[in-house]
Amino acid sequence: MEHSAPAVRHAATGRPHVIVFGNEKGGTGKTTAAMHVAVALARAGKRVAAIDLDTRQRSFSRQLENRGEWPKRTGKLLAAPELCLMTRSSQRSLDAAAEEEAVRLVEVFAAVENDFDFVVVDTPGADTQLSRLAHAAADTLVTPLNDSFVDFDLLARVDPATFEIKQPSVYSDLVWDCRKKRLLARKPALDWVVMRNRVAATEARNRRRVSAALDALAERIGFRVAPGFGERVIYRELFPMGLTMLDLPQPGLDISLTMSHVAARQEVRELIVSLKLPGLDGRAGAL
Repeated sequence: MEHSAPAVRHAATGRPHVIVFGNEKGGTGKTTAAMHVAVALARAGKRVAAIDLDTRQRSFSRQLENRGEWPKRTGKLLAAPELCLMTRSSQRSLDAAAEEEAVRLVEVFAAVENDFDFVVVDTPGADTQLSRLAHAAADTLVTPLNDSFVDFDLLARVDPATFEIKQPSVYSDLVWDCRKKRLLARKPALDWVVMRNRVAATEARNRRRVSAALDALAERIGFRVAPGFGERVIYRELFPMGLTMLDLPQPGLDISLTMSHVAARQEVRELIVSLKLPGLDGRAGAL
């Protein structure tokens, strides 16, 4: 695959821009978002490395592997990120395994440092050492969040009577710690984006309360709120083929574009624009 777009690199460090999809809660849409952003950047002509740190589930890896099989079955080439394998340690000691995997992650980051414009990292829905290391390496941190106070609790606790914010959560404290370490290391500031997923068309009162709480917390601890993806079956249906909404329509694929699919593609484009990634100039037309 040819890459005609200009390189996107940090002027100060000369390294690629690292986008981490992180959330210590499972089921929030991290892998779906990571896949669509990685593919969108590849379609825009950027050199994209993909790292899957959920070494047990490997959903991100499997979807990218499925994407690699698509041209073999159909003859249709697809723009794709390059998957960089992260394997689990076979050490019996948890401490020894964590240390070995940390070394492997450092090696993977070193291997992609000179040849890529972007690195997209999908993390597990748990607090792990690999996830913490990825958060510390992020230039852009994207935290997908289902639109409910169950998921909001990951960011902060709220008063059950007034819905006012009581205090940030341990995850917010983790991000704050990463920011401090970046500043001490004189790295560019971390851009934290909270992505609102599965925003319901009904339950307007709950939606307003979540929105107000997010806006208040964003101002307090410093993140941006971005539009996410709706609850659409099509995102799951494309997984076995390794396809994204941006790939549709595909010859030989019995999926015709509906208004829901068009809306889903627009969701992806709006997310890319809202991330304000370097080298894209805030445009989604090339996607």
